[in-house]
Amino acid sequence: MTPRRYQFDNPLPAPRESHLPVYQPQPMPGPVTYDQQPIVVQHIHQAPPDRTVQRVALGAGVGGGAVAAGVYFGPLLVAALSSMAISLAVVAFVVVAVGWGSVSLVRSLGGPDGKAAAQNVAKARRRG
Repeated sequence: MTPRRYQFDNPLPAPRESHLPVYQPQPMPGPVTYDQQPIVVQHIHQAPPDRTVQRVALGAGVGGGAVAAGVYFGPLLVAALSSMAISLAVVAFVVVAVGWGSVSLVRSLGGPDGKAAAQNVAKARRRG
């Protein structure tokens, strides 16, 4: 081996040319024609819940606590209001049923006095 003359001399022999495969581009294939309509598999996912409260809160510069409160108490408020509405609807139905039953009972059992009382109640309702 010969002594190195310079610091960056390569002590290894020069590489021989090797026969490596060379990339040769091929032409692209043409469009594919099908004998029948291809089957398309499409996955449809449920949309995420509406985040309007969070967007408004974050846009107004409100902190994460307000966003969390909107997320938590929003549905809670809707549930409480709908529960109250259902309860009031049931109470109203019971009042109507009891009123109708009592008026029917007074008309059928009361005789002429009961019919007169029922007419008085009907007149009072029309006035009010």
